[in-house]
Amino acid sequence: MKKKILVTGGAGFLGSHLCERLLNEGNEVICLDNYFTGQKKNIVHLLNNPYFEMIRHDVTMPFLIEVDEIYNLACPASPIHYQYNAIKTIKTSVMGAINMLGLAKRVKAKILQASTSEVYGDPIIHPQTEEYWGNVNPIGIRACYDEGKRCAEALFMNYHRQNNVKIKLLRIFNTYGPRMHPHDGRVVSNFIVQALKGEDITIYGDGSQTRSFCYVDDLLEAMIRLMNTGDNFIGPVNAGNPNEFTIKELAETIIKLTGTKSKIIKLPLPEDDPTQRQPDITLAKKELKWEPKVQLEEGLIKTIYYFKKVIL
Repeated sequence: MKKKILVTGGAGFLGSHLCERLLNEGNEVICLDNYFTGQKKNIVHLLNNPYFEMIRHDVTMPFLIEVDEIYNLACPASPIHYQYNAIKTIKTSVMGAINMLGLAKRVKAKILQASTSEVYGDPIIHPQTEEYWGNVNPIGIRACYDEGKRCAEALFMNYHRQNNVKIKLLRIFNTYGPRMHPHDGRVVSNFIVQALKGEDITIYGDGSQTRSFCYVDDLLEAMIRLMNTGDNFIGPVNAGNPNEFTIKELAETIIKLTGTKSKIIKLPLPEDDPTQRQPDITLAKKELKWEPKVQLEEGLIKTIYYFKKVIL
């Protein structure tokens, strides 16, 4: 039996991979995107599939459709994009959640929220478990995204408690792979683009801050497994790669893999930039039987191959 699945933000980096995967699994997929950061080229190869539908729409406006499941991914996710129009970012997270939860309630659909490790802010505990409430600056330049996503989680929980909406909460840590926007300002795409162009690689701070990088295919596996869990398990659950690397190590690995002559230069650290970010994935291992399989170099090779085609 084909499921009818709505993916908001479906023309984005993660969304387009999710649409593709869900189609390959035999579902009917409706992709909703306003192209603020999503790109039509990410999904153009799916347009000939009779079970795929693309609708240009902004989630801050109500949307009516009959579906079985909703993956709510709509929201700019890189600092450059979400700070470009901070009010729009908050609206997308909050009003988008309200509109999609209202839809899920009406049509009795199961709905998954693509939340973020940013709900932990600049964490005081390390690695971060789902029980940690976070350390977020509510008036900082990142708050439009951090607090928007935190509010969305609160909305999801209250629609669940008050209206019995079937919800799933996934907290996504740094994810990378093909179809990342070349100019989204995220560290993996930044470094690869700079390396391929032979430009200096810019590190903010001394490069000792750490991140954990999860390849897109691994992340999607966690997302789909969470959606398919029973109604009793709703999360939130961390999804990310617990292998931690310094930003300097990432830059050096990309220099090695691209064979570039680029040099590393250091710039001042932006406001509220987290110094450490590493998921504790004990819960995902237990409830989803999931852990990442693709290691950093393998994933970077695939991502560099994609960017070579885009840039060169």
